[in-house]
Amino acid sequence: MKEARFWEPFKMAVGCRLCPHGCLIKEGKLGLCKARRNKGGALYAESYGQISSLAMDPIEKKPLKHFYPGRYILSVGSYGCNLTCPFCQNSSISQKKPQTRFVAPEELVDMAKAEPDNLGIAFTYNEPFIGIEYLLDTAPLIRRAGLKTVLVTNGTVNSEPLNAILPYVDAMNIDVKGFTPEFYKKLGGDLETVKRTVKRCAEVCHIEATTLIIPGENDSLTEMEALSEWLSLISPDIPLHITRFFPCYRMTDKAPTSIPLLHELAEVAKRKLKHVHVGNC
Repeated sequence: MKEARFWEPFKMAVGCRLCPHGCLIKEGKLGLCKARRNKGGALYAESYGQISSLAMDPIEKKPLKHFYPGRYILSVGSYGCNLTCPFCQNSSISQKKPQTRFVAPEELVDMAKAEPDNLGIAFTYNEPFIGIEYLLDTAPLIRRAGLKTVLVTNGTVNSEPLNAILPYVDAMNIDVKGFTPEFYKKLGGDLETVKRTVKRCAEVCHIEATTLIIPGENDSLTEMEALSEWLSLISPDIPLHITRFFPCYRMTDKAPTSIPLLHELAEVAKRKLKHVHVGNC
């Protein structure tokens, strides 16, 4: 546990300023992300260095198809998330605290250096911004070691913490879960925050976007047309990954996404974007 950054004290609570939720957290309680706790009138990053998942993955699995393709990267997950997606594919670590072990930043970088031909470290599996303190302590060490830092994120973060870590980030995959405010409300999120994150990151590092297509939720051709047009205004070179939903977590009543629909949506996106990929088929 480490004292958090990006918070302010109040008389009966602490106010977390990491993401737009702005949780007011009472003594002994956790924020919505289940990883940041008020202890003695100060906010602590309870998930700091607590690693739940560790694996060497192809960079394409992040998915990043246009950032050092063919390379492998050490992929690291902790726990916690600031969204409550009923279709979460990693709910065992995003929505509850799993078994973890502490790995100090220096130890993690040593692990990465020990892997042959390793590209760097990808913070993934759960929402990495929940552990911003760990990112800020580890990413400079990754850079110093001559390795790359990758974030796989939902983009739900405030500008101050985002700008604090961006100088050390080489690539991101940002999950744009849909393109209507109504859909994001169902997830406990905010579309405008994610759009701001995508725009800002595109100025600084390599980015790719992913949208999981859920039947009856975010699968209209009109929505894909709006999403791809908006991305193209930032840059038509931003790759978009259109991926297939499979029943999981609290959304087991829906069938997997139709493969022909995925390809139809991809054709819509290709009118505006140069690199559109269909995955998980």
